[in-house]
This record gives sequence, C-alpha cells and structure tokens, in this order.
Amino acid sequence: MKDECLICGSPLKYLENDKLMECAICHKKENSKTACKNGHYICNECHTQGMDSIVGVCLSEISKNPIEIIQKLIALPFCHMHGPEHHVMVGSALLTAYKNAGGEIDLPKALSEMQARGRKVPGGACGFWGACGAGVSAGMFVSIVTGSTPLANEAWGLSNKMTASALGAIGEVGGPRCCKRDSYISIIKAVEFAREHLGVEMELGEIKCVHTAQNNQCIGTRCPFHA
Repeated sequence: MKDECLICGSPLKYLENDKLMECAICHKKENSKTACKNGHYICNECHTQGMDSIVGVCLSEISKNPIEIIQKLIALPFCHMHGPEHHVMVGSALLTAYKNAGGEIDLPKALSEMQARGRKVPGGACGFWGACGAGVSAGMFVSIVTGSTPLANEAWGLSNKMTASALGAIGEVGGPRCCKRDSYISIIKAVEFAREHLGVEMELGEIKCVHTAQNNQCIGTRCPFHA
C-alpha cells in the first residue's frame, strides 16, 4: 500500500525540467516532470481511469457532509493515495453536499462541469504551479454554484477568494503534499465559505486520517487530521 509507481511500485522522482515521456499504459507521449526511479510514467488520463463513477455515487447521495461523501469516493477502486483524481473529487463532494443542504443547482450538470474542469488540473500542480489541485477544486465549486465567468463581478471575486482561502490553509500546514490532507482542508474551508458567503449550511464532523500507512511522506503529528 506504500507503493508509488502504479507499474512497479518504486518511489517517484521529479525532474528539474520537462522531458518527453511515454505512458507505460497507453503509450501516449507527452512532456512531464514525473516518473518513477525505473523510468515508468503514467499519464493523467490513465491514472484516473474509472473516475466517471464519481457522478453516479454523488447523484445517489443524500448526505450534507462533503467529508462523508469524499470518503466514499476515496474508497472507490480508481482512487490512489495521491493523484489528480482529487482535483475532481473535492469539488464533486462539495457540489453534492451543497445541493443536499438546500443549494439551488442542477447537480448532474454541475458534476459534469466539475469533471471537465478538474481533469484539466494536472498531477503535481501543488509543487510545480504553487496551487494545490484540491484547493483549486474548491474554487471551481464556488465558480460553478455562482455561475462565475472571467467577466463576472461578485462571482469572480468569490471564486478567487475561495481558492485563496483553501490554498492559504494548505500552505500553513506545509509540505510535502498529501492529497487526502489537502482535500480535507479544502473542504473545511469551503464549508465555512459557503456558510458565510452563500448562505448554505453544509455539515462537518470530526476528521481522523486512516491513510498514514499508505503515505510514504506522511507528516505525522504535524497533520491536523493525524489520529
């Protein structure tokens, strides 16, 4: 469970510059900074195969607690310890809980939009872009429920404030990355944000991490969810 590479289980390494890599599964070639120490590269599309199942799970949910919802998504076979699937799961869990808590959105349409947007945020964005994809996904959630566009006024501001709030909280904890920790932090900040700015009261409960044994870079007691 502590393996990193989906092919051989070896630790990942991050290159200083982009290199043309061939996906070990679909053989697509693209530039990337990521490979395992044995040279295996997995593209984002192959890494997230099966992520379409998020929509079906969310549409059947009645919970107002996005942590409960994302924990069900994490348990699905497509989800790994780390990976770009979290860039879709965070926003999807929030959209679902928001709808169940009385938020007025077309949930099937919103989930489809979240899939389209979240899939465009690549793995490693937290380190290479300075913007964790889980935090960006929380910003996408606000953007979708407010109907924001680049030409919007209040909705544009709210979306950026949401992303900033999530990224600020993630940055306060510090690295290295943990997709589970960063997802939980982003969701907590989004629940607070929705209550204050959108008038929708989602639910939260106690969060205790159960993924320590699967994370080679776990920060232990420095993590706010360390059990």
